[in-house]
Amino acid sequence: MQLKTLLGLTAIMMLLLAMPAAASDYTLEIFGNANEDDTINMQDVTYTELIILEYRDETEFADAKHDDKINMQDVTQIELVILGKEKELTVLDSADRTVTVNKPVESTVVLSYAVAEAIKIVKADEGLVGVSSDIKTRTTFFPELSKLPSVGVSANPDVEKIIELNPDIVCTGRYQSMADTLKDKLLDTTAITCWDTGRPNMMQNNVMILGYLLDKREEAEQFCDFYHEYLDEIIGERLSDISESDKQRVYIEHLDDYKAMTVGSSGHELCVASGGINIATNLPDTSNKPTVTVDPEWVLEENPDVIVKMVYCSKFGLCGYGGDDPQEMKRLRENLMNRSGWAGMTAVANDQVYILDRDLFGSTANFISAAYMAKWFYPNLFDDLDPEAFHQEYLTEYQRLDYDLSEHGVFVHPPLDEV
Repeated sequence: MQLKTLLGLTAIMMLLLAMPAAASDYTLEIFGNANEDDTINMQDVTYTELIILEYRDETEFADAKHDDKINMQDVTQIELVILGKEKELTVLDSADRTVTVNKPVESTVVLSYAVAEAIKIVKADEGLVGVSSDIKTRTTFFPELSKLPSVGVSANPDVEKIIELNPDIVCTGRYQSMADTLKDKLLDTTAITCWDTGRPNMMQNNVMILGYLLDKREEAEQFCDFYHEYLDEIIGERLSDISESDKQRVYIEHLDDYKAMTVGSSGHELCVASGGINIATNLPDTSNKPTVTVDPEWVLEENPDVIVKMVYCSKFGLCGYGGDDPQEMKRLRENLMNRSGWAGMTAVANDQVYILDRDLFGSTANFISAAYMAKWFYPNLFDDLDPEAFHQEYLTEYQRLDYDLSEHGVFVHPPLDEV
């Protein structure tokens, strides 16, 4: 019967052979996305059937059942995913781990404030049953989630507490080591997933995977459209006419002094998205992380046009969402500009040195950093750009947070009205 069905479809499918997969900015890394675009729909059913008939080559995500075979069971699985009735879903997480998650997901433990932010975006926070200590301390940004049971610090959580909460899924940060810590300690019924919600190049894929896993696809799509509009259309289109020779050369420093952000980091991708050239692009990664400690002399020799320093506002409690006093950020900027030998550097001489809160750098709010950076890099091109308005819209619409940026919070220095 299955063979007859396939043969009956052959004539129709042959008409589709010349049709490529729909173009998109990213590939949705869910098994079942056979044509490797940004969604799972009937085109994936057709594509898989064409693979079975040997009219198309196998693709990485065509094996919807993830059993090393592509057959009609994969077609059935894709149809169930489209209907939202799948019993399980296999995804590729941010640590390149293949993870199968039982559906529906009704309870979640989250071990990263940035992932909690993404879960709030897709309006799945009612399913959270436990959070890491970094979320517990962010009472202003997470007024409800901070009341949930603590499972300890992200890097070394309380395994017994997680087992007691018995979640369907645990969401950690981006590194596989975090998942490895838990892999052999939790119940087999609990899936462990790693998430990188800070890098623009991975943002939409990750939010959409969350939408599929947590049955919040429409909410995920709404945010991805919003994100794309701001990052690619409002910012990207204006930058399209700037030649490489006219782009600003930027030194982006992580939390620690002289730790440059390199390829694979949120800082690098935000710099590129904002039309800058990251001077650390070609530096080798010596720590398996997208940052590298550089020699102070190297920065002086590179002589960047702009310097952007990420700081950890929530650590000080004096800026970010938890403070309204700009003095701490002002002090940090002065210390940065007064480093030995920096007085003659182009960025310092031209007052092109900026401090930016980590919470706008390494989370789903990263597009706000891109707006600030684009305005700093090219003030004439982005004279009408209002990053604070973007930020307020994000907080109100996607975090459902009653927080007025005109009255509270310090996230950058110097403020835009002083630039």
